[in-house]
Amino acid sequence: MPISHAHLRSFHAVATHASFTRAAEFLHITQPTLSGQVKELEERYGIKLFIRHGRHIELTDIGKSAHSITRHMFRYEEEVEQLLLSARALTSGKLLVAADSPYIVTPLLAQFQRLFPGIEISIQYGNSQQIMSWLMAQRCDVAFLPNIPQDDSRLFSIPLTPGRLVVFVNQDHSWGERRSITIEELLEQRIILREKGSRTRSIFEEAVQRIGAKINKVMEITGREGVREAVAAGFGVGIVAENELLADSRLRALPVSNAELNSEQYVICLNERRTLRVTDAFLEMIQSNYPFE
Repeated sequence: MPISHAHLRSFHAVATHASFTRAAEFLHITQPTLSGQVKELEERYGIKLFIRHGRHIELTDIGKSAHSITRHMFRYEEEVEQLLLSARALTSGKLLVAADSPYIVTPLLAQFQRLFPGIEISIQYGNSQQIMSWLMAQRCDVAFLPNIPQDDSRLFSIPLTPGRLVVFVNQDHSWGERRSITIEELLEQRIILREKGSRTRSIFEEAVQRIGAKINKVMEITGREGVREAVAAGFGVGIVAENELLADSRLRALPVSNAELNSEQYVICLNERRTLRVTDAFLEMIQSNYPFE
């Protein structure tokens, strides 16, 4: 008896989304139905595809091998579907986007929506480490990331306008009237940093390593909003990409005069997903916005 396509699709969805709940939502079926199909697949062949730790799951070795095959299998299905959709001038379809902040991606997605109002857009935010894992697991079609690895043949990338990191302090800080500060002065302050995995944090840490110094006083807070509020409350000095520091009368931005704190920005996707019509249309729009990058 041939293997059931529905069972394979259920397995692939769970493996891709790392969650029975999210996989059921993605396939528009009930979670008991999904769980039953995966269980039937495991029982039929006398194997375990997933290791379950409460609500957390991970693939077994045989599950990882099976997922590497189903990724190709269902990618071909997507290509056929996107080919047929393209004949309708992209009047329907989905674009799954991941980004580390909304400031660059939002206007570009708004432009894409105006061009193709029938495309359903979904976006999720995370730090750079999370986004790269989502991209590799094909949980998103395209991603917006700073300073990506340049030697990874699996990735296609389009450079966007580069930015820089700046220091910001609250309005009552002693630096309130300064025009700039040095990195040595910065290291004397308590620094409010995002969680490990944040590219903003990595760029700053790399700059400190280049001058042979150490960061001594750190308060770690998850997310940009938390960092901004901590700085506004006077807990310390923050670091952020200049284009991500929203107008806020409580805060003052200052460049670092003697350190390279540049942040390159890219739109990236897996090379194997560039053939999907919706992804290709989005990348074409990006390239038309940044023709000289």
